Amino acid sequence: MDQKADGPILVFLGPTLRLPEAQRILDAIYLQPVSQGDIILAAHAFRPKAMVLIDGSFEDRPAVRHKEILWALSQGIVVIGAASMGALRAAELHPFGMIGVGLIYRWYRRWPLTAEDAVAVQCGPSELGFTPLTEALVDLQRSFKALFRRGLISKAEMDSGIAAAQRLNFRQRSLRKVLIAAQWLPEKAPLLRSHLIMQKKTDARLALQLAPALSKLKLEKLPYTITNTFLRDLEAGSIDINLIRNY
Repeated sequence: MDQKADGPILVFLGPTLRLPEAQRILDAIYLQPVSQGDIILAAHAFRPKAMVLIDGSFEDRPAVRHKEILWALSQGIVVIGAASMGALRAAELHPFGMIGVGLIYRWYRRWPLTAEDAVAVQCGPSELGFTPLTEALVDLQRSFKALFRRGLISKAEMDSGIAAAQRLNFRQRSLRKVLIAAQWLPEKAPLLRSHLIMQKKTDARLALQLAPALSKLKLEKLPYTITNTFLRDLEAGSIDINLIRNY
């Protein structure tokens, strides 16, 4: 019997979805946003049958490497990505067996040169539950377009809103700053707030709902090659490279 068949599902989650809501959807082991080395360490710690990548860290630690996701896939671990960093990596690695879920994943897969910061948000520390402090560009774009399609704002207002959101750094992309930059009339602000589309949350919920079924898939194992560059990066991050060879 495959030792991992009865293993848990691991979920790397941060600001996209509040932990209590995620726990109500899926009984899993929840870990902090994924970064370099976390896939390998978590695999050895929990012997999972599947991992769901939603949020990832990239400022104070290096982002999760494609190579370690490929390593997990080569060990028979189902790897699912959605909503944020997970959607990005799934769009890049779907030819190698990573499973993508949701609209944002399909968006990145269709337009691979789309800016990665479209899903990035500034958030609070883990002690405060990674509370998001800014809005994701992808959510703002969908919201402005939806308001225009419903006849609630003009095309000029939609265009100015999207352009303003794109100009701002993700750390500054709060609703207040976006609307000021777009020069919207102040009385229009409640309209956007009340119609804000939370696509990242929607995709994250969907990934958690589908994870039990997806974790049972038997994926084709592709050959995996360890490179010196990858090993050096792991060593630089104080990660034991023997974990790669012995699983």
